[in-house]
Amino acid sequence: MKKTSSYNSILVIVFAFMLLGAHSLSAQVLEKPTTVWTAACASDSFNQYDVSFRWNPPLVDAGNEFILELSDSNGNFGSPRELTRVGDKNTDFNFDFRFTLPTDVRGESYKLRVRSTSPVKTSPATDSYPMHYIDYGSPLLISQDGSGTIPPGGAISVCGGGSVTLSPHNIPNANTYQYNWYRSGTLLSEKSESITVSTTGMYYVELDYGSVCSGSANTLSNTIEISAGSSVGIAINGPNDIGLCPGDAGTLTTNITGVGLTYTWFKDGAIVSGPTLEGSTYNINTGVSGFDGSYEVEVEGAAACLERSAAVTVRNLGEFEVTRQNEENIVLLPSQTKTLSVTTTATTPTYQWYKDGSPVSGATNSSLDITETGVYFARVTENGGGCSALPLDSANTTVVSPDSFEFVVAYAGAYTECQNTGATISLSTINAVSNSGAKTDVTADLQSSFTYQWVHDGNTIGGETSRTITVSNFEDNGDYRLDGVLNSFNVSSNDLNIRLSKNTSLEITSNGTILCEGADAIVFNSSENLADETFEWLKDGAIIDTSSETITADEIGVYQLIIRTNDCPIVSNEVTVRTFDESLLVLDSPEDIIIIEGETETVMATGAESYEWFDTNNTLLGTQDSYNFELEGEYLLVANFGNCTINRVITVTYRDTFSIPNVITANGDGINDLWVLPNTYSRDENVLVTIYDERGKEVFSQSNYENNWPQSTTSFNKQNMIFYYRVTRGGENLKQGTITVIR
Repeated sequence: MKKTSSYNSILVIVFAFMLLGAHSLSAQVLEKPTTVWTAACASDSFNQYDVSFRWNPPLVDAGNEFILELSDSNGNFGSPRELTRVGDKNTDFNFDFRFTLPTDVRGESYKLRVRSTSPVKTSPATDSYPMHYIDYGSPLLISQDGSGTIPPGGAISVCGGGSVTLSPHNIPNANTYQYNWYRSGTLLSEKSESITVSTTGMYYVELDYGSVCSGSANTLSNTIEISAGSSVGIAINGPNDIGLCPGDAGTLTTNITGVGLTYTWFKDGAIVSGPTLEGSTYNINTGVSGFDGSYEVEVEGAAACLERSAAVTVRNLGEFEVTRQNEENIVLLPSQTKTLSVTTTATTPTYQWYKDGSPVSGATNSSLDITETGVYFARVTENGGGCSALPLDSANTTVVSPDSFEFVVAYAGAYTECQNTGATISLSTINAVSNSGAKTDVTADLQSSFTYQWVHDGNTIGGETSRTITVSNFEDNGDYRLDGVLNSFNVSSNDLNIRLSKNTSLEITSNGTILCEGADAIVFNSSENLADETFEWLKDGAIIDTSSETITADEIGVYQLIIRTNDCPIVSNEVTVRTFDESLLVLDSPEDIIIIEGETETVMATGAESYEWFDTNNTLLGTQDSYNFELEGEYLLVANFGNCTINRVITVTYRDTFSIPNVITANGDGINDLWVLPNTYSRDENVLVTIYDERGKEVFSQSNYENNWPQSTTSFNKQNMIFYYRVTRGGENLKQGTITVIR
């Protein structure tokens, strides 16, 4: 295959695709940004980084801006973050960006790239960088359960089978960080803010700011030594149920004393004393209310487990309770009798009922029948037991005779207008209203006494006669109220409006989401027939059309459709139209490939929706995301992104089999005048060719060597001269030797 003719064929194919609407590629080239730093460990005391950037002419548009973008922590640019932008470098082909690291950046594989706005171009991404904003840079303090109490000497003993949880206690929002936990110098797998351990060793922790930044953050904590201890069998002496009267002396004593243990006393799970060395007794203050409860003691010490005793219950013998058995508010209708009652824990109680603060004559039982309105309570006196106690009054009961009633209805459960597809309304409150307007909640007393009827927009609803109604159809939207009848009382509730959404899923679709010059227009369609609907097409939240059933997008933005025919609007999904970005297409190999004749090289493409591979005869070779190249020549890859297209020309060349020559005859006869390298080393931007004279002085150095030495300006002052060469890639020596130049 001839190189020239095949290349012209490829140009014809490319030109044909451009005529079909392919995205034209501008000539500007944005090079990969570079940095002198290899990691960004920012903080409030240092946060300033420079990035060097080069680009090649022709000039960009006058209004162009260069934008430095940051990937996510995995190196992906699906939603890049803008770090900084400049608009005054449109004639400067080599300049530096300066940026500050955002305070929420934490990760090991961030990348940078540069994007221009006019024309729209994107540079290759940099290699990965560890980047962390160190917002906490002080030594951590760890303690058991993060309590803040560091044990003496930093040592904790645990029993066989037991465990201890260690957590930092001096860092805000501890659960928002990742951690490096260590045991005796070995990094553990746990990454959360706490670790539960049972293995002996020296434990400490630091914040995980990655492979580079963790050390500079200075967050390494104190050390807690976990050692194996033995159980001492701690217990509280005496019975496990103790009764005391107010004012009595009450002392709790442990079964182990005088062995150097530290004691902590608990009441109902909360610390009431300690930790105290040799604090083996605890005096209960029975002179205060609430001294009764569940008491425990916890001990720890050298070679002793952290151990807690069984609980001891302490009761107040002079305390009893009185409980009202009827409702707090009661409605007394004409000629009606109600019964009030109380219960008590007193062992030998006597009762006296009161009405409006005065004793009721003869009312000395635990219950009372009433026929009058007022405020009632029962006073109970304990006449037995080992302690004297003051009488105790029950809670008040308010008895009213209403002038009228009030119903209050409310939504039952969560309800949001035009979001729910169903709603329930229920009677929440019945108030008895006096002639003065005072209201008393009598729901519990009377909710079963009324008869009910639901009303919708002024019309009674057949069969809806309970205290609750459920509406599940948007066609039943409207105002609802509840009517009720009790004897001569007729009651109507407040009105509640229900606006349910139509249970319809509205979806808009398009034939593409990426705008590019010369491509087919992006057209949006609705999943619902809009012929008889009132609707709005929106872009970025603003109405752009109210009459077209389909719309064409010619600008980037977020598109949406809203149908407003019914009470509640029906809102579609959002579709984002973006500007075409050539960097979406990624090849895992260079576009110039050198293969050994008879072998196969596979090229994988990613980022596009579909792919087509062509040879120079415009023959379709494949439609997968990869192709196996076996023959040399030029090939065309057409990558489709919806209605946008990228064309890439791939050149395949057989590897040269000749060796590096060590003699050339630079006499101008056109034969062996140039030092020609095999294509394994020539025309590769990653390979550097350097030539030295016999004194070791560098006379030629070129990446992407074009087989063009010696150049026409090279002078040779001898008939035969010796030169030395070195071929390197990334600093690694590939080949070296001598070149004899014969004139």
